[in-house]
Amino acid sequence: MEELKTDLSNLEEYFNCNFTVEKRASAQTIFLKKLAELVHRYYHGKMQTLPKAGIWNFNWFNVWYTPGVSSISTTIRDCPEESFELSNRGNLVAIVTDSTRVLGDGDCGIYGGLGVMEGKAMLMKYLGGLDAIALCVNDRDAQNNPVPGKLIDFVKMLEPSIGAVNLEDISQPNCYYVLDELHSCCNIPVWHDDAQGTACVTLAGLINALKLVDKKMSDIKVVLYGAGAANTTIARFLLQEGLDPTNLVMFDSKGALHSARMDLANNPDKFRQWDYAQKTNPHHYNTMEEAMIKADVLISLSTPGPDIIKPEWIKLMAEKPIVFACANPVPEIYPYAAKSAGAFIVATGRGDFPNQINNSLGFPGILKGALLVRSRHITDAMAIKAAYALANFAEQRGISPDNIIPQMDEVDVFPYEAAEVASQAIKEGVARKANNYEDLYQQARTDILHTRETCQKMMKDGNIPPVPTNLIEEALKYTNKLISI
Repeated sequence: MEELKTDLSNLEEYFNCNFTVEKRASAQTIFLKKLAELVHRYYHGKMQTLPKAGIWNFNWFNVWYTPGVSSISTTIRDCPEESFELSNRGNLVAIVTDSTRVLGDGDCGIYGGLGVMEGKAMLMKYLGGLDAIALCVNDRDAQNNPVPGKLIDFVKMLEPSIGAVNLEDISQPNCYYVLDELHSCCNIPVWHDDAQGTACVTLAGLINALKLVDKKMSDIKVVLYGAGAANTTIARFLLQEGLDPTNLVMFDSKGALHSARMDLANNPDKFRQWDYAQKTNPHHYNTMEEAMIKADVLISLSTPGPDIIKPEWIKLMAEKPIVFACANPVPEIYPYAAKSAGAFIVATGRGDFPNQINNSLGFPGILKGALLVRSRHITDAMAIKAAYALANFAEQRGISPDNIIPQMDEVDVFPYEAAEVASQAIKEGVARKANNYEDLYQQARTDILHTRETCQKMMKDGNIPPVPTNLIEEALKYTNKLISI
């Protein structure tokens, strides 16, 4: 057998050959979680801060710091917009969380979001050429309940130092309150990736999936399983793109949303869900068995699986059904099971399965585009423009049922996405500065390639040490032992 590669490209060969398809899928999850724990401990996290300006000798500290830097302070004092040019503010994103809803793990305490936020910062840097800082905020009261006003005040106070904000892993309904308030009062883009990012990439995948099954948005029936921030925003984007609201059914933990759900009408925390309950599902379907009959598309962002989506539901769908099972870290149904039930196109949120519907295809390019033109906001139209950029990029290089959307290693997708988003910001009048399309594309591409080349050189020179192979072997041994029990 070939030696286990540190890039994990031949990982499956090392799982027990007697594993069933289901056990192999579970083994992938267990292995990746165990390896993550081991390598995070080895590297003590995954981000650091390095200068981007030269220090040729110690005399240069007189330029970069006092006394020379005094002129930077007074220039920014007299013209605050200069802060984007004379500091790193114009390329800096704050990733802000209160860790109340981390992936599928729920409330992880005030420190628990750090791993995800650092991961987000790493993706922003490597994929978008952006600098980002992970910020876990203690917004709890004396009873340990999160207080959205504290998060809002924190971001307001942070605004002079950063170019954009990425809100992450904030529970409902606070995530809505925080985004809406900051969007109205901040003069920099505030992006809620769990909602807007997921909706953008989901729309991109669906655009191409519909092309492959020769169906139009205006004609399809869609079931959304889950009624959280992601699916309510997906619903908004789909309706803007022509979906008939009478052909949309959304489910929360108590059943389908419809106008007879008085529990939603009487709960102020469910105002988004109640809005959709009034304008969708006119037939008042209550169960998935009812709603899935002749449905063209199922988009699930609910509870981590597997076995959340039933194969029997998929069998009720229309010809060539499209199933997006996007819960993390484990999809609601594994792709092999969905395909066995008749799904024509299956997508998940994971990169180790085909068709990854993951925010990592969206936020690096979207935020890069917004910052290139110093946009004051990221509008729905900018996010939808990004979705079409992703879909078009994939279509130009060829799409198939197992390849409907770009992958993260396709480097040119991110500058293309950034340029499209930046151009839309200029068109809508939310950009502080304007530039032509080609210059926007080239600037984004230069920044992204520089980041990748720098990282690769640090790895080659040993400044980023390689992953010890014994850690990979330990994770593999742990996985095989656990699955075999």
